[in-house]
Amino acid sequence: MESGGTLTRADLADALHREVGLSRTDSSKLVEDILAHMCTALTKGENVKISGFGSFILRDKGERVGRNPKTGVEVPIAPRRVLTFRASQMMRERIVAGS
Repeated sequence: MESGGTLTRADLADALHREVGLSRTDSSKLVEDILAHMCTALTKGENVKISGFGSFILRDKGERVGRNPKTGVEVPIAPRRVLTFRASQMMRERIVAGS
């Protein structure tokens, strides 16, 4: 990772270029195509699972009452859809082993 602790699209494309041998243009296009495909699936309400990595899961949260911590005034929080990530067991084991 060249960008100081954050993995970027450019880092992924560069890794494809080095390790697979694709041209830089093809590597960038492949990364963009994969991300676009994932975004399209999530937009349609589908969950995305990448074996050995994890799952991107959509959840619908209902309306609830929140409280402003500064004033104590109750405020309704609108229902919304949220995206969560759940790492696979293999990924969790890799993370634990790496620390």
